[in-house]
Parts: sequence; structure tokens; C-alpha cells
Amino acid sequence: MAKKDKIRRPKAETPKGFRDYFGAEVTQRKAMLDKIAEVYHLYGFEALESSAVETVESLGSFLPDVDRPNAGVFAWQEGNAPDGDWMALRYDLTAPLARVYAQHRNDLPTPYRRYAMGPVWRNEKPGPGRFRQFYQCDADTVGTSSTSYAADAEVCAMLGHALEAVGITSDNYVIQLNDRRLLSAILDIAEVPTEGDARGIVLRAIDKIDRLQEHGVRDLLGEGRKDDSGDYTKGAGLSASQINIVMGLVLANDRLEERLARRGSRARDEAQTDEMDALDAARYSIRSETKHRWPDYGNGRRLWNFEMIEYLRELYFESDDGKRGVEALAEMVEILTALGRNDHRLRVNPSVVRGLGYYTGPVYEAELTFEIEDDKGRPRQFGSVAGGGRYDDLVTRFTGQAVPATGVSIGVDRLLAALTAKGRIDTSPAGPVIVTVMDRDRMADYQSIVGTLRQAGIRAEVYLGNPKNFGNQLKYADKRGSPAAIIQGTDEAARDVVQVKDLILGAKLAQDASLEEWKENPSQSEVPLAELVPFLQKLLS
Repeated sequence: MAKKDKIRRPKAETPKGFRDYFGAEVTQRKAMLDKIAEVYHLYGFEALESSAVETVESLGSFLPDVDRPNAGVFAWQEGNAPDGDWMALRYDLTAPLARVYAQHRNDLPTPYRRYAMGPVWRNEKPGPGRFRQFYQCDADTVGTSSTSYAADAEVCAMLGHALEAVGITSDNYVIQLNDRRLLSAILDIAEVPTEGDARGIVLRAIDKIDRLQEHGVRDLLGEGRKDDSGDYTKGAGLSASQINIVMGLVLANDRLEERLARRGSRARDEAQTDEMDALDAARYSIRSETKHRWPDYGNGRRLWNFEMIEYLRELYFESDDGKRGVEALAEMVEILTALGRNDHRLRVNPSVVRGLGYYTGPVYEAELTFEIEDDKGRPRQFGSVAGGGRYDDLVTRFTGQAVPATGVSIGVDRLLAALTAKGRIDTSPAGPVIVTVMDRDRMADYQSIVGTLRQAGIRAEVYLGNPKNFGNQLKYADKRGSPAAIIQGTDEAARDVVQVKDLILGAKLAQDASLEEWKENPSQSEVPLAELVPFLQKLLS
């Protein structure tokens, strides 16, 4: 007799780099998206839902993974013809917006202000907290002025507003500003060649300054770097003098702090007092023609961002492109000051890069400043949860006409992870009230009870498993995180009452209370059926 082939069953596992989201997680994400959408709507943005699939040509190659050309996206060829279009899942929500605006521009207002929310997909190496599918929450202004950066400043103000709306307090985040033209200009000054990948390696190295520190970035700007695991990363091959020029921008924060400290020290010596703060003692004014007049906060003191912009003016006084970048930042800081946002929540930081290749002007990132513990229990900064910038050429790819645009994207899943790590989101499931089944022949009566609860806005369900074992019904309610169970046997039905078991109180009493306390605070109550709704409303509140 022939032996039957063994049935090959698929593995029940998620693909690498993906994960499943269950009840409470989905509910929490929706609540966060709703709060962010309220802020976007408040600022005048309209909702847009575009296709999850675009042509590869339409998306363009703007991901930072330049070591793998045409990689970074999930793509397939349409049909069997060799000349068929290549299709791909969108890797962000900005590239599809450029196509939408170019296609419908005659019917849309200019500027066009839209927000969009949904999953995006990137075919990249997954890691801890880094998945190949994740949610983004974007807002963009397309067709803004090419000579004003008011739209960019407004997006930064709105980003701060959105973070605070979902529960990130103002002392737990900072929005960092830079301009891509500063980075391009410093590479021109250092004479980094435009051909090959040297400039791409430099930008990726600068982006790692927080993690690799100065010596690690210097290695990547030079011959290369070997990490603790022994993996070697090829460097940009710059000379020592070129590296020093680039590091002048990367370390601008440190050098400005040193300058202000020295200036404060000199001022204290002149005043012969040790009571003046270094910044309060600052007496500094750059001799340059500028339309921006920074406010004085006493004793010549200016806020950090004003001081940084003056420092950058000195650094780029011979670079036209660099000067344009500095003046864009100056205009944004001036507007954000008027909006009340130029404080500890805003910082001009010349080392901010942003990985996507389509940025042409100001870029910004929202970084959470509190610490969490990693998988090994070590404290670390949570890092960036949102970012964006000015992209003036995306729509131009379709129309040939200049269409300046700017926008921001919030990484919703990372933001949820941050709030969960800080204990600001309750991850326990909030289940429905469970109506148990004591007599399967009375299912219509139980459905009548649950219908009454739902009409009153109380989330409820009838137990639809095997009702033979009542203990299993209560176990089910516990697993669902149910606040209460409704019990009605033949005796209760004859008297038109139900038993309400407070599962939350019951669990607490079982864990903490003495026998005497348990007797004084029973977790089960007999309630007339006519009074069930107000009783549950009070219990649930």
C-alpha cells in the first residue's frame, strides 16, 4: 500500500519585520490618530486618502539605502510583459502626494494643505522597534511661497501642538531645525566630490553623531569604521583637512557652548563678580547687515537659537547657498518666536540631516528627551518620533514647473511605544460587559439584556462559547479584561433581577483584602433588571 504523503502545513508566523496588532493597541492608535487629526484640522488642513500602491517611477528613488539601488521598496512587475510597469507599496505618504497634486492640480486650491494617515512599507533590514510596515501621520502644504518659510515655521508649531495633544509634555520633547543647504554648502567648502557616493556617506555619517560620537563620525568621514561586532563600514575617504571642515558644522553646538562660556567668563572678570550667569553676562553682537533684529533679554543675552544663527552667519559668510540656508532658519525662528514656540522646545541644530533624498531646504525633527530602558535594562534616549522638511522638486518631476512644498510626518507607532514606555498609556484591555449563559434555552432573554445595554451605550456581549462550564465563562471575561459579568439563572429570571459581578473589584479583593474586608465589600450585587443600566453606568464610571 502506497504511503500517503505527509501534509505540509504553513508555519503560523508573521513575516520577518512585520507584527500583528491586537485590540488595545489598535484602539490606542486610533485614539492617537484622532487627536493628531484634530490638530491638523484646526490648522486648516484637509484629509486625503491616496492609493497604497504607486508605480516605482512615480515614487522615485529617495530612500537613504543607496548601497542597494532600487531597494528599500516592495515592488513587482505588472503582468508578464518585459516592458510592464513596476508597481510598489508606498514607502511614505509624501511621494504619493506629489503625484496626487500633479494629477489633480487644476481642481485643487493653491496652496493645497492636506493631511494623510495610514501604513507605509519599507523593504529594509528590521531591528528592535524597527518594522517593515508602520503607520505615518502627515501634513503638508504644496504650492507655498518660494521666498518665504512661514509654511515651514507653521508646520513646526503644529508638530509641537500635536505632540502635546497626545500626551507628550512640553518638557519631554524638542524640535530641532536645520537646513539641507548648510550641509550641501559645507561639502562644497570642503571640496567633497559630487560624483560617486562620498557625499551620501558623509551625510549618513553626520546623521549618526548622537550614537557614534565625534570619533566614530570622524572614522566614517575618513577610511571607515569597524564596530564592536567586527562589521566594517566603508568611509568617505576625506582628508584630515576636509574632515575638520565638515566637523566644524557637526560640532557647531559644542563650539557655540564653548564660545558662550568664554564670553561669560570674560564678562564676569570685567564685572568682578561671580554671580552673573554666563548667558546673562553675554555682550555680543555680530556686525552684519540683517533684516532680523533679535530681542534682548537683558545684559546682552539672547536665546540659544538667536546665538546659533549668528554663529552660522559667521561660518557661511562666503557661501551664497549657506547664507540662504541660514536666513531661512532665521525667518523660521522669528516666526516661531511670535508664535510662542522659541523656548526649550525648539533648537537650531546644524547636525540634523534627515535621511530622505528629496529635501531641498529647512528640515526638522521632533526628538523625545526622556530616557527609557533598552532590552538589557540600560538607560537610553528614546530619540526621534517625527520629522519633515522643505521639498521643492517632487512635483516638478511630474510637471516641469517649480512647486515648493513642505510637510511633516509623525511616526505613530514609535510615539505609542514612547508613551507606553513612560506609563502614559494603559495597555490593559478594556473589555465589554459579559452577559453569561446559565440556560442555553434562554438565549433570547440574554440577547435582550445585552441589547438594552448597547442601546444605553454600554459595550456588552453575550458569551457565545460552550456554556456548560460556568467557570470558563468567568475565565473568558477575565481574559477579555471585562469590568463586569451579568448572571441570571432561573431563580433570578423569575424575580426579574440579575447578579452583577464586579470583576475589577473582585480581582482586587482576591489579591489584597482580608476575609473580613471581603465580607464587608462583596464584589457581587443583586440588581433589579429595570435598574441594571444606571447601576452599570455608575460602576463603569
